[in-house]
Amino acid sequence: MAQAEASTPVVQLSTHDDDEVGQSLFQLALRRLRRDKLTLLAIGVLVTLTVLSVTAPFITGTILGIDENLTNPYNAFLAPGREGHILGTDDLGRDQLARLLHAGRVSLGIAFTAAVLSLLIGVALGVITGFYGGFIDDSVNWLITTINSIPSLFLLLIISAVLSPGPGSLVLVLGLLGWTGTTRLVRGETLSQREREFITSARAIGCSDWRIMFTHIVPNLFSIVVITLAIDIGVLILVESSLSFLGVGVKPPTATWGNMLTNAQTFFKKGPHLVIWPGVLITVTVLCLYVIGDGIRDAFDPKTVD
Repeated sequence: MAQAEASTPVVQLSTHDDDEVGQSLFQLALRRLRRDKLTLLAIGVLVTLTVLSVTAPFITGTILGIDENLTNPYNAFLAPGREGHILGTDDLGRDQLARLLHAGRVSLGIAFTAAVLSLLIGVALGVITGFYGGFIDDSVNWLITTINSIPSLFLLLIISAVLSPGPGSLVLVLGLLGWTGTTRLVRGETLSQREREFITSARAIGCSDWRIMFTHIVPNLFSIVVITLAIDIGVLILVESSLSFLGVGVKPPTATWGNMLTNAQTFFKKGPHLVIWPGVLITVTVLCLYVIGDGIRDAFDPKTVD
């Protein structure tokens, strides 16, 4: 009898891998991002461009010993590699590499700062309107509808023309006009979040409305906020380039990728490198931001299968 019991087979149930047990959504998202080679490549390229742009004064002044605004008409339209100019010179003989690095500092700074400003406004208004609803929701939606009914380029041209042109005014214009889409997106997610059990529990233990909104709801909007920020930075780089093309962006001699591309269009035959490199940097940066946003969206999607 004992021998028969000892030979009885034991059925073992299959379990998940130990790595997957007890992991939060954020930890799962990081693991998925580490496996996403394209997103990692985009992050690497974007970080490299950002570091080069931020350290532009050190690179051009200390390492290369070049002044980005120093003109020399005798060296105008030099091809890349000639007379020590790695990427050539522009129509005034200024070093193209030095100007691209300093231009990236301004373009990325404007786009990032304006995106953060519009994101802060959009998230705050979106959470408040979605949480309270009623008159506040109707008023903000009316304001959004009114702003969106006016062509955005028309508004940008008017406000940019009224304000003194410069990076600071451009950040304010882009930041104060770019929050409407974020507000609608966050509002919709807040409407869904406020009806869930953890919000009911927070109310039951006496949490204030502001604590519920910014301690319980906002952290659950992390993936939406990061994706929106990445996409908005890319869009704002293109908007800044468009405004520079129309003559209401940052004025020379302050260089941005947009106004460098605009100023070079008349010299395409004499110096095609003046058009190619700003265009390539704008394209690569915006593409990397879109790829990063798409990768983060997939990483935080709970339906994603590893």
